[in-house]
Amino acid sequence: MPHLTHSIEGPLATIVIDRPPQNRIDDQMIDELAAAIDAIERSDARAVLVRSEGDNFSFGGDIMSWPEASTHQLRARFEHYMSVFNRFERMPMPVIAAVQGLCFGGGLELALRADVVFAGATATFGHPEQTLGIVTVLGGIYRVAERAGRSRASEWAMTSERVPAATMERFGVVNRVIADAELLSEAKAFADKVSRGPTRAYAAHKALLRAWAIGGVAAADEAMFDIAMPLFETADVRAGLKSAVDALKAGKPRPALDFKGR
Repeated sequence: MPHLTHSIEGPLATIVIDRPPQNRIDDQMIDELAAAIDAIERSDARAVLVRSEGDNFSFGGDIMSWPEASTHQLRARFEHYMSVFNRFERMPMPVIAAVQGLCFGGGLELALRADVVFAGATATFGHPEQTLGIVTVLGGIYRVAERAGRSRASEWAMTSERVPAATMERFGVVNRVIADAELLSEAKAFADKVSRGPTRAYAAHKALLRAWAIGGVAAADEAMFDIAMPLFETADVRAGLKSAVDALKAGKPRPALDFKGR
């Protein structure tokens, strides 16, 4: 049985973690995620929604086989997981996560790869790794620090505190907290909206934020025009600029543009 599935309907791709009740992440799920990324990047999809079946987003990694594995084997496994998670993070389109229930460990590290995180009102987040004596091996602590600051990231990682969605929203880790019953519909509505937006510009913004995360404002400034100027050659920008100029000349409101993602 698959542990993760994907589907594509028009410009929106959906990835579903499907290993309830805990939706723990294992080798099979990672390989299925990699295959989903491949398929989505080959398709005409222009946004991705990631969600989970059941009551919980994910408890994190499936640790059952870890005690028998050597350090070398574990490192190879985690490096593979990291490479797939990073591919997911760098997809050239908006990625929206809808998080319900418990979102811990590797599940939180996956959600943090999304550009926008919607959380159910009763969702809780946490790093359980310190209870095992390990660290957030898929980059959780510093991705939380990027959003919430170093001191908060340190506290949450050192205590394995279960952090409610409202607190995560207050510190900028979660974008929006939604009533549980409305979580999926609101996340999908947002994903549908951005799937019809200027996809190439979204990808450029993601690249600029990545440059900033690596090297700060100076690095993003250095990368700006290599990333931004090719947009002026796209069909979307040519149509958008002409539409805006025509409206200004005619003294009319600028019409909403039907972006094609090209």
